[in-house]
Amino acid sequence: MRSFSQITNDNFNTAALVLFGRQYLENKVYGEFCDLLGRTPETVSSILDIPFLPVEVFKSHVVKSGDWQEEEIYTSSTTSGGVPSQHFVHSLAYYKQVYEAGLERVYGNLEEYAVLALLPSYLERTGSSLVAMAEGMIQKSDSAESGFYLHNHEDLFKALERLKQSRTPVMLLGVTFGLLDFAESITQGKYGSNSFHYNKLRVIETGGMKGKRKELIRPEVHRLLKESFPESPIDSEYGMTELLSQAYLKDSGNFESPPWMRFYTREVSDPLAPPMRNGSRGALNVIDLANSHSCAFLSLSDQGQVFENGTFEVYGRLDRSEIRGCNLMVSL
Repeated sequence: MRSFSQITNDNFNTAALVLFGRQYLENKVYGEFCDLLGRTPETVSSILDIPFLPVEVFKSHVVKSGDWQEEEIYTSSTTSGGVPSQHFVHSLAYYKQVYEAGLERVYGNLEEYAVLALLPSYLERTGSSLVAMAEGMIQKSDSAESGFYLHNHEDLFKALERLKQSRTPVMLLGVTFGLLDFAESITQGKYGSNSFHYNKLRVIETGGMKGKRKELIRPEVHRLLKESFPESPIDSEYGMTELLSQAYLKDSGNFESPPWMRFYTREVSDPLAPPMRNGSRGALNVIDLANSHSCAFLSLSDQGQVFENGTFEVYGRLDRSEIRGCNLMVSL
């Protein structure tokens, strides 16, 4: 199979079918899942026929393609004592190649930015793929101001002021509840003004309230952040523990995925129905060809809408998604 960086719209289908054949043979969990559905490399001739493994399986099984020793195990955060997902990562250097290629495709050279990461709750535990990505972004940045922030909002605001004075482009990457807390402290005038004006600042929210605040739809989150950062684009990142790649919503548009990643919708009532990219709302499926060492074909627990041009929107979690997603895995 081609390297993820060599995938284009023209060769995506072929690369996906090749990877499906390899993962069917090398990934015991995925191969058995495909056998339960009667879908094998001999019967699958289109990527629309490839089975999508429920993402919840990462909670209960070791999902590996091949026999190798992992360099890292990334785990998902849990808010109610649930079982976290585990993603066994073959190579940290490979993961870095994937997220850097995805980021720089959207934002350009990371070295040109100061990267300020506001990731409370993630920094307070180990095994976060988001923290690893942010750490790599900070290391690649040329700015001495780049770094992590936990709850020290005043220091973060002072860093933004210094970067504004030097006209340095800034990425403020943060979990949603952390950004909203910071934005609220600004609107309350804690730092001398109720807004921060700087057109070279990009705010990138990564989703998630983690039980810290009331869940809000994304347009409302962006509206609240825009009140505190009126001159700054409010962007979003969509990623998860089980995926090595990320999609980005930039300048208030829709999410766009890199060439090696595609999203689809599926019927919520029929998870085995063919995946769609026709603007229909439904549950989300993803093909992430960078997931070459785990499983590239996943059925997600989020609902959304995928358009014909491949861009998509995310509307939130499915109800009782974990129960429904695992039904087909009972026999494994």
